[in-house]
Amino acid sequence: MKLTRSYLSATVAALAASFALSTTPAQAVELPCTTAKLIVPWGPGGGTAVIFGIFEQAIAASDAPTKIKVVTIPGQGGGAGAKEAYAAKPDGCTLFAIHQHLVVNYINGVTDFSWDGFEPVAMVTDTPEILGAGGHVEYNDLEGMIAAAKANPGGIPTGVSMGATSHFLWIMFGAKTGTDFAYVPFQGGTAGRITGLLNGSIDLGGINMAAARTQRGDGALKAFAIAADERSSLIPDVPTLKEMGIDMTYSLTRGIMLPKGTPQDIVDYWAGVFKGPTEDAEFVAQQAAKGTAVVYLAPEEYAAWWKDTEVEFLDAAKELKVGRFQ
Repeated sequence: MKLTRSYLSATVAALAASFALSTTPAQAVELPCTTAKLIVPWGPGGGTAVIFGIFEQAIAASDAPTKIKVVTIPGQGGGAGAKEAYAAKPDGCTLFAIHQHLVVNYINGVTDFSWDGFEPVAMVTDTPEILGAGGHVEYNDLEGMIAAAKANPGGIPTGVSMGATSHFLWIMFGAKTGTDFAYVPFQGGTAGRITGLLNGSIDLGGINMAAARTQRGDGALKAFAIAADERSSLIPDVPTLKEMGIDMTYSLTRGIMLPKGTPQDIVDYWAGVFKGPTEDAEFVAQQAAKGTAVVYLAPEEYAAWWKDTEVEFLDAAKELKVGRFQ
């Protein structure tokens, strides 16, 4: 099941031909703040915080009259930050950085709201998941990992943020391969899991591109597969799941939301602010170095993407009897 990209490719193609944003930073609305808070619902070392930290720097250097400040609020697999953003005033001074964790939080009962509890602003990046392991494990490839998992069902310690997308990755992988894992909860997103892999407290976990590139040479980490349609040029030796006979892609598509009820002119203003960096070649290169593709969708297109994506996640949860569908 393609959880994140079935709608994305067609929408991006249509968007390139048709989209024109009416509000830009130069035509800014009046906001009651000079710096808006961008809530990232994971720890400061995680991939989302790093990616939006690059946005923070780019927007600071732009002519946007209102800048942003990344504020990390970890906990509940992204749920703690989501709840604070959900309760914020719709005045344009609190934004929310999200990916598919929001619908997973809803499926698992962490929140009683999903993506439509917010006003979609823009999709900005797309990051495929990498299935990795600590250097201490005996197996060296995906086939060996699957064989070990089948030999020890539900026994291999695997780091996830419980109820979040990192957890859903392994649930979906297990459904595709007939495997199950011993889930070990980690706060702080990817950074916490990588620490666990490095110190041997877990065997398996999703890793980011930076770790896959820099911490494999000395054997500290292993990367078995990337859950993308194609191999990454940054780690060309790592095969896709599809190459290994597993029909699955799984990526985190990150974007920006505003509290429900935020006026449309404010939504359009922030959509313009975040669109600016995505058109800069140096910015795109910075994100690529983190293993992240820059993919921009405007408010209406982003809302349509969410509708499509939520259906896929809900269907998968019903099929697997996960969370509120048990």
